[in-house]
Amino acid sequence: MSTTLGRPAAKVGTIIALTASALFAIVPVLWMLDSSLKPNTEIYQFPPRLFSPNSSLSAYGSVFGDPTQLGAFRDSYIVALSVTALTILVALMAGYALSRFEFPGKRTVTTVVIAVQSLPPISLVIPFLGLITTFGLFDSYTGLILTHMVLTFPYAVVMMTAYMDTLPKTLDEAARVDGANSWRILWRVLFPIALPGVVSVGVYTFMLSWNEFLFALQLTRIHVQTVPIRVAEFIGQNYTNWNQMFAMSILGSLPVLALFLIFQRYFLGGLTAGSVKG
Repeated sequence: MSTTLGRPAAKVGTIIALTASALFAIVPVLWMLDSSLKPNTEIYQFPPRLFSPNSSLSAYGSVFGDPTQLGAFRDSYIVALSVTALTILVALMAGYALSRFEFPGKRTVTTVVIAVQSLPPISLVIPFLGLITTFGLFDSYTGLILTHMVLTFPYAVVMMTAYMDTLPKTLDEAARVDGANSWRILWRVLFPIALPGVVSVGVYTFMLSWNEFLFALQLTRIHVQTVPIRVAEFIGQNYTNWNQMFAMSILGSLPVLALFLIFQRYFLGGLTAGSVKG
């Protein structure tokens, strides 16, 4: 009897918890969207109003009408797409090697990859600043792309290795019988099957590179400025342009949201399949 009564109570508790979590996540976004439509003078109005009669799209018009703001989107796309493509390429080959071959130092390589992932990014800022400056890559696409790859590569390798481990090795053996070498096995046999894992790595990599702030702040100045840097520049010492900052934030979140919605099925499938072996 108590078990029967406990199930509806547990279901109601789950629904309440999920609803509270959803509200906790979506209310700040709705507040940011509403504030991007208001004049700056009404953002701190008390009591707050969800919709103002003075709401308009003027902040969005200012963003689209400013070449420097649009340039930030261009720079973010160049960096994020380049990092995503290069990370997928390298992680796919590294994951294949770590999953399918035995070679001296394999355990050491795996340990180093995991160790790099565990390092706090802020501890790498000074060393990377010195390296990037020494090689003349400061304030350049190349310097920021290489730096972001250091952040995305460890997780991508671990995830691709785990996903490759789920693919049966009989596929490799059958392809070798037909005369295929390792390169053809990877790209002609395993790559199409591993597409969910590749998409998962790509979505994660794009999100991390697109939203990265710390290294973009320290390693760029004028020629390269990503969206997070431009958003931060709306905060001044004596005045903050809140509605344009919120408008830029909303526009900056749309590519990541669209990417996740488009590849959601592959993304979730890749995460699930790559989390177990066998």
